[in-house]
Amino acid sequence: MIIVVEYVYKKHMAITRGAKKALRVSDRRRVVNDVRRRTLKETVKTVRKDIVAKDVKAIKTDLALAYKALDKAAKTGVIKKGTASRRKARLAKAVAKMGK
Repeated sequence: MIIVVEYVYKKHMAITRGAKKALRVSDRRRVVNDVRRRTLKETVKTVRKDIVAKDVKAIKTDLALAYKALDKAAKTGVIKKGTASRRKARLAKAVAKMGK
């Protein structure tokens, strides 16, 4: 995966060398976090669409991808651990409800 960092002119520019480096680091991390957040949203939406369509085969694969995205986001601090757990539980509950 190639990540391109977009440098955005900020309202307050860093003055010291350390502050300039911190801005560069935070820009790189922001890009990575945005990608992770987008992946998370897309996978969860896909599972929800599969539930509405009642596509059991697609639900199995997409649910695993959603769990993976949620766990990665929680591990890296994009979302909190409890939030990931809650979202996984709600997805599992929706899938179980569809099976009934």
